[in-house]
Amino acid sequence: MANYSDIIGHEDIVRHFKSSIELGKVSHAYILNGEKGVGKKTLAKVVSQSLQCETGNPDPCGECRSCLQVESNSQPDIIWVKHDKPNVISVDEIREQIVNDIELTPYNSRYKIYIVPDAQMMNPQAQNALLKTLEEPPEYAIIMLLTSNVDKFLPTILSRCIVLNFKPVQPLEMIEYLEDQLGIDKAKAKFCTDFAQGNLGKAVRLAISSDYNEIKEDSVRLLRQIHEMDMEDVILAVKNMGKYKLDITDYVDIMTMWFRDILMVKISNSPNKTIFKEEFSTMKKQASRTSYEGIEEILKALNKLKIRLEANVNFDIAMELTLLTIKENM
Repeated sequence: MANYSDIIGHEDIVRHFKSSIELGKVSHAYILNGEKGVGKKTLAKVVSQSLQCETGNPDPCGECRSCLQVESNSQPDIIWVKHDKPNVISVDEIREQIVNDIELTPYNSRYKIYIVPDAQMMNPQAQNALLKTLEEPPEYAIIMLLTSNVDKFLPTILSRCIVLNFKPVQPLEMIEYLEDQLGIDKAKAKFCTDFAQGNLGKAVRLAISSDYNEIKEDSVRLLRQIHEMDMEDVILAVKNMGKYKLDITDYVDIMTMWFRDILMVKISNSPNKTIFKEEFSTMKKQASRTSYEGIEEILKALNKLKIRLEANVNFDIAMELTLLTIKENM
């Protein structure tokens, strides 16, 4: 049964919601802003459960009819907005699932709560369709827009919502969670925490992946040899990446970590601030033959690759071009 105690970090946001519920001053519209995996969905679920809990307390009881419905994903007054296309939430979907539906009073709850994951995918027409509802919401309505990019919203949307920004979780909290709750050994928990940069969901994804050791070894093997690879090797490496169940952007993040380590080695000539400490000798060699400008170009290429993958471009072509850019700058 989900509860506020299950939320790691984000104490200020938890306090905000618990206080608002206790005082009866809940807003009609929120934007929960933070990168994928930071915990927006978990928090939205707990908040919506506590708002609908029949006890009226800030913490959900977990035993009333509404709480049990939340756990079985059958609470009729908590609506998770869905979309058919992978990269856009259309005006028709917003009209059908929110604008038209919101006029119907709650079935048997105090509130009617709409949760929109990936809300940054709403096109301008969809946002404009939602705007009138945000301007004149029914008293019982609460809308939560979950986003990884608050800048995608129209200023008129932003002005009518309370924006809550998710901050990175502290490393010690993440390591403790991975060790105590998931049984991850210390070395692996430390690597996953460094990799995730404050994003607990990302750390958990890597930690529990059945491909963890293989992904780490494969990415390191690739990055050790990339300056010597020919085009056939590059194509084969890209094909090999497709076999992993992990989010492919996590693979890109591991590559980014490698080149950030090379930059630290180039600056300090020390392994102290690196994540791949066991690869110091290899990194030292690569740092000596790669310029600061070259490392900058590589990091830019990896960042551009993530943006392209989010836009659903052809993975093989985008990755091959990126690996060639890395090779050229080493």
